[in-house]
Amino acid sequence: MRAARAVPHPDGGKVAVLDVPTPTPGPDQVLVKVKAAGLNRGEILQAGRVRTGEPQPIGVEFAGEVAAVGAGVTQWREGDRVMGHGSGGQAEYASAASRALIPVPDTVSWADAAAFPNVFITAHDALITNGQLHTGETVLVNAASSGIGLASIQIARAMGASRIIATSRSAGKVERLKSMGVDCAIDVSVTGQVDAVTDFTGGRGVDVIVDSVGGTTFEANLESLAVQGRLVNIGRLGSSTATIDLNALWLKRLKLIGVTFRTRTEEERLACVQACARDLLAPLEAGTISPIIDRTYRLDEIAAAHAYMQTDQHFGKIVLLVDDALADAS
Repeated sequence: MRAARAVPHPDGGKVAVLDVPTPTPGPDQVLVKVKAAGLNRGEILQAGRVRTGEPQPIGVEFAGEVAAVGAGVTQWREGDRVMGHGSGGQAEYASAASRALIPVPDTVSWADAAAFPNVFITAHDALITNGQLHTGETVLVNAASSGIGLASIQIARAMGASRIIATSRSAGKVERLKSMGVDCAIDVSVTGQVDAVTDFTGGRGVDVIVDSVGGTTFEANLESLAVQGRLVNIGRLGSSTATIDLNALWLKRLKLIGVTFRTRTEEERLACVQACARDLLAPLEAGTISPIIDRTYRLDEIAAAHAYMQTDQHFGKIVLLVDDALADAS
């Protein structure tokens, strides 16, 4: 089969599409014929670290039809439409644990399905499981035009947030965020986050912040939180270091939470997948939530897709079309 791989290079791995053996599903595994696969920034970083050894599989999300099932699998059968969270998804076939798959409603396209798992599972884990969003609370989403940011906005609305604030450093993206049902969109390149949040909330602050920026906005995030607010950090696009005012932490009784899949057990990862499916599959089927796709590429155009992602011009997800028929129709 054809599969994207991070090929070792002394200056950092390069992505390429290679011919590799098709995987065989083991016990409790499912083999999926991939129709489309989502692209994520972490894969660019992963590829860059591959300097020696064998080519490494890449791609953590995909969608397609079940091609075969391993021993002990009873909930899936050949031909089922599924989307999955795992490894090696940017390929013609991908193997995944049975509980890492979510059914794809007939109303959802392959490209949308491929764009769903990673960002919606991550955002759900951050906002609902860890951020413990309650109905009627106010949410702030940093770097809101990213895939995770847009997923967080939709989840917040679907799960009962009363008001949603979004930030971006692009005036054009701020205008697009307003059309997403955001109650307050802040261009932080010209307006201070703290002042804007203070004005919008009447000085109260926000209950939950989903943050992908990190250190460069950390102090502003603390000031933007209400009493008993929760700051959930997913990414560190701005910086991985920050200065903390412990008085703010103490006086407001804040919770600072970091989330990642890297230190989770396999059981914890699968629990995240299932929790997301429990809460979001019905809204996805109804069209209440829907992945936002910026652009699609063919699988063999993956290097160009990575280059485009690195420009930071995209609004939403970038998707690779793996199935030849899909690619020809795009």
